[in-house]
Amino acid sequence: MAVTIQNASRKKARLVGAFKQLFHFGWEQALSCVFPVVIFGSLALTKIISLPFLPRYDWLLIIFLFMQWWMVRSGLETKDELKVITLFHIIGLALEIFKVNMGSWSYPEEGFFKVFGVPLYSGFMYASVASYLCQAWRRLNVELVKWPPFFVVVPLATAIYLNFFIHHFWVDIRWWLAGLVMIVFFRSWVLYEVNGARYRMPLALSFVLIGFFIWVAENIATFFNAWEYPNQADAWSLVHLGKVSSWVLLVIVSFLIVATLKQIKKKYRHG
Repeated sequence: MAVTIQNASRKKARLVGAFKQLFHFGWEQALSCVFPVVIFGSLALTKIISLPFLPRYDWLLIIFLFMQWWMVRSGLETKDELKVITLFHIIGLALEIFKVNMGSWSYPEEGFFKVFGVPLYSGFMYASVASYLCQAWRRLNVELVKWPPFFVVVPLATAIYLNFFIHHFWVDIRWWLAGLVMIVFFRSWVLYEVNGARYRMPLALSFVLIGFFIWVAENIATFFNAWEYPNQADAWSLVHLGKVSSWVLLVIVSFLIVATLKQIKKKYRHG
């Protein structure tokens, strides 16, 4: 009887400990998502409330710029992280301009700060992914195990990014690239820390999970008219599930860029 009670107590303690770890993990994730949350909150707020003097797209740009200034000013974001986010804003804006002019989606509302039909705030949608990666990397003390060499990672990331453009004129090789990612990162793991305890996850699995949650976020964003797909012109509808593959590839590009920059900075410090 005493042994049974003792075993039950151990199981209860393990269960409580698991919930505590899950809470800590969720809290760190929430803190890492501050900028994306502001983006979605602003999309919802400006959809419900009409702000004066400027078009909605311009207000969104002002809000996002102010938020970035505040994050750096408050210490929530480092200057190095701001540099990475700025890089992603430029990369994302270039992709947006191309995709919009190819008819993949559109920004139907008016705005003063638009370039070739694309509002400047749109680059922050990509920058928010980089913001999350940088914040989570620092908060969870991320380490990479069996990370592929530089001469493999850079061409792979470049090929994935270029495929977003080239597939409009040539064959879409996203599935070949996805297969190549699985081969290259088959033995790679990501280590992360939650409340002093270390955990690990296959790197490829983390790509899929983040890509799926971005797809969920995309549905929220299109619902609030952040942008509009052709099939959403008359009424909002769920973004096709196949879009997850595009987001997974984008996450891979984003992660490879962030990880490569982290590796370079680490070598520079130790060099």
